[in-house]
Amino acid sequence: MAYKKIGIMTTGGDCSGLNTVIQRVVDGCKLHRWDVIGIQDGTDGLYSNPAKTVDLTQNGSFQFANAHLAGSILSNGHDGAMNFKCAANSGKLTSFNKRLQKSLKDLNLDALVLIGGNGSLSLAYTYNEIYNGLQLICIPKTMDLDIPLTDKTIGFDSAVQQLTSFANQLLLVARSHHRWFVIQTMGRDCGSLALSAGVAVGADAILIPEVKFDVANLVKHIKQSKRDYGIIMVSEAISIRGHSGKPADMISRALSAANIPNRTSFPEHLQRAGDTTASDRILAMGFADTALKAIENNETNVMTVLQNGEYKTVSLNDFFDAGRKVKDPHIVGVMTSNRYVEPDDVLLQIATDMGIYIGEKRK
Repeated sequence: MAYKKIGIMTTGGDCSGLNTVIQRVVDGCKLHRWDVIGIQDGTDGLYSNPAKTVDLTQNGSFQFANAHLAGSILSNGHDGAMNFKCAANSGKLTSFNKRLQKSLKDLNLDALVLIGGNGSLSLAYTYNEIYNGLQLICIPKTMDLDIPLTDKTIGFDSAVQQLTSFANQLLLVARSHHRWFVIQTMGRDCGSLALSAGVAVGADAILIPEVKFDVANLVKHIKQSKRDYGIIMVSEAISIRGHSGKPADMISRALSAANIPNRTSFPEHLQRAGDTTASDRILAMGFADTALKAIENNETNVMTVLQNGEYKTVSLNDFFDAGRKVKDPHIVGVMTSNRYVEPDDVLLQIATDMGIYIGEKRK
């Protein structure tokens, strides 16, 4: 088996499962007798001169027993870090890209394993020249489950578990005080996290951006409930015409106007934290194994995916083409490839069948 030098980095927002997939990739590289280095602080570390790296082959501190914990041992950057957004805002995008390309060349890598969300993977597709001369293997991670072509992304199941546990505790408080809790979830523009957690906890209503809803009908649904307490799960991406503010606050005001006792709750970054679930650990193993096989087979510009129970790779071209294109909110001229909750999503039908209010018309 030919010797290779592998780099690995995490980019974008953190989530549970990052350390697990890092460890699985490192363990696999050692079995292949490949050297592996970690690039610290994402693109900021790669932009540094010299690039900020750590030897994951020899460094014993990275043989950690706590690989199941959230966050990234390599870190994803910090406020003010040099990334694509900062480079674009400062007019340095061209020189930034050239610096990343030079750093990768100086590191003399055969392959780079890039663990990122749909924004990071869309940028890898758009600025692919950065990775000329090496194999680029992407592993999809995001608690939002908004990456096309893969049934699962690292971090999603763990975030659903965190959110479900959080809502379970609030349900006890809600019962004690005869009130409703409006919980605002993360998820960016996609409603998958709110939908899955809402079904898991047995919420009375789930509001996501992919399904149109009527506030008056929501109020009517809550008033007709056989209970005087419960959970209303709200995605951070929903909007109400004529209203402003945080989505949970907008819903809360509507409930209060109808004399329905309620409180809002914002679990925020707690959703990104905690113990990595068994399903995410298994996913990390599957993606790591698939990535290593791709490197061994000299594949490049690919993403690992799970489709109908099968682990495999798809090209970055196919990933980008498969999603709905939206403008990158931070970089002019760059598009991001997104996945959303589809109208035929089985959880929407299950929620409807079980009497959960999800809205009237699916977009």
